[in-house]
Amino acid sequence: WCNSFYALAFLILSLNACFRDVMSYGRSSHVRSHKKLHGWSPDQNQWNEKLYPFWEKGDPRWNDCWRGGKVVARLTSDSPALVGSNVTFTVTLQFPRCQKEDNDSNIVYDRNCRNAEFGPTYVYNWTKWIDDCGWENCTSNNTHNVFPDGRPFPHHPGWRRRNFIYLFHTVGQYYQKTGGSSAIVSINTTNITLGKQMMVVSVYRRGHRTYVPVATASGIYVVTDQIPLYVNLTQKNDRNASDSVFIKDSPITFDVKIHDPSHYLNNSAIAYKWNYGDGSGSFISNSPISTHTYTLLGNFSLNLTVQAIIPVPCGPATPTPPLPTSPGKITTKTPSNLDSPTSTGVMEDTPDGGCHIYRYGHYKTTISVVEGILQVNIIQMTSVQMTVAQGENSLVDFVVTCQGSLPTDACTIVSDPTCQVSQNVVCDPVEVTDQCLLTIRRAFNEPGTYCVNITLGDDASQALTSALISVNGAPGSSSRTVEGVLIASGFLVAFVIIVTLLLYKRYKEYKPIERSAEQVVNREGLSVYFNNVKAVLFPGNNERDPLLKSKPGIV
Repeated sequence: WCNSFYALAFLILSLNACFRDVMSYGRSSHVRSHKKLHGWSPDQNQWNEKLYPFWEKGDPRWNDCWRGGKVVARLTSDSPALVGSNVTFTVTLQFPRCQKEDNDSNIVYDRNCRNAEFGPTYVYNWTKWIDDCGWENCTSNNTHNVFPDGRPFPHHPGWRRRNFIYLFHTVGQYYQKTGGSSAIVSINTTNITLGKQMMVVSVYRRGHRTYVPVATASGIYVVTDQIPLYVNLTQKNDRNASDSVFIKDSPITFDVKIHDPSHYLNNSAIAYKWNYGDGSGSFISNSPISTHTYTLLGNFSLNLTVQAIIPVPCGPATPTPPLPTSPGKITTKTPSNLDSPTSTGVMEDTPDGGCHIYRYGHYKTTISVVEGILQVNIIQMTSVQMTVAQGENSLVDFVVTCQGSLPTDACTIVSDPTCQVSQNVVCDPVEVTDQCLLTIRRAFNEPGTYCVNITLGDDASQALTSALISVNGAPGSSSRTVEGVLIASGFLVAFVIIVTLLLYKRYKEYKPIERSAEQVVNREGLSVYFNNVKAVLFPGNNERDPLLKSKPGIV
């Protein structure tokens, strides 16, 4: 009889669930040795399934665990993490439509939600329940103050607003905490095996007699011995940086972004070794930003090595985690260059008695260098003379040149004088065969001052130039005004001709905007106005202008 009793007792104990069984959710839960994480507990500990019921996926009880719908847990992390740094996980609960958390962490109906019918104000009024219970009475009832492993909840000033229990599980260990509609957990990765790992989280809500499961989530995170980084490549006139096609004879900016959200490398000495792949040699810098100009056409292999010298406490053996790519070693010799050593982490003693560990990161890509449009200039602006019968709009011709390859399209953006509010956008294909010289004609609905941006582009590049112009009056009125001056004041004709020609030659060359808007507006207004006068006094004169000998087509 005694033997039967002990066998029954052993069977009952063996049936008790442990964290590994509950948190695996059907995945393989074989035992594997892991180094201890600070503040975490081994998942062999028993789980109080009576207080915290466990439901398998597909259990119909999930359909009734929350009033008004289902709660979704969103699990995110700032992975990948360099070994030795911290990786942080954030769980955010997404409630059913028209439900939200109030300032007391109760769940209420959102009265601003449209097309919804509401019952009582509260979905879950935990404040009232806790007030009725009181801390002393609640603490005497272990169904409302302990975690699944039996440990008591922390009693702190904000305990009333923590009505959810979050249970995190990874690498054979678990962490439990209370919280509101979100929770954050950080882990130091020193003792986590390199590679991909799984984080699982279960969320329970407060109940009167038990805690009720409301959501689960899982996600992959990565621990690496290589410095996580990426490089942002930009170029002034490049049309699409993501296609890795850049322009010859134009500087490319390389901006290295190291992924270090826990600031593990803040006190490290970081060096960057560049090889641009065009035979220019290697370049070492302490700045994450570098520029380089490719003067040849073709494909080039860009290589970057980043070295971080990280101060660490001196101790036996390297902090390289279990199962590294290759074992670390202690050395008293500083690497002579930035070429990565055979080991992923090298610790060395320093003269000041401290120790450092070396970590490396790598970036490699292939870029293509092609001809592109390097610069665009407006060399002339001319007001096109029209009769009143031809229309109300004022037309202006912009003669544009560019350097580099020939454009295939031209876009004009007409904006207000501040160049902030766009009023009109026109894009047209262009055909330029021998040299980059074309005339772009644009209409202006009414008099005023405008900011005009002209962009010429091809498949790989685009370049921009800007001008502030002043458009004066209706198309016919300007001509009639000049004509009236000629009839009534013939003796002023010679003077007007001389001044017109001088000002025309002075202002026909467009300069990029470097002055205040008021100064430029006045000058460009004079330019367009005197072009009007010149067109009236010397019709056909544009045919003798050397800038227009090639007779570019009007766009």
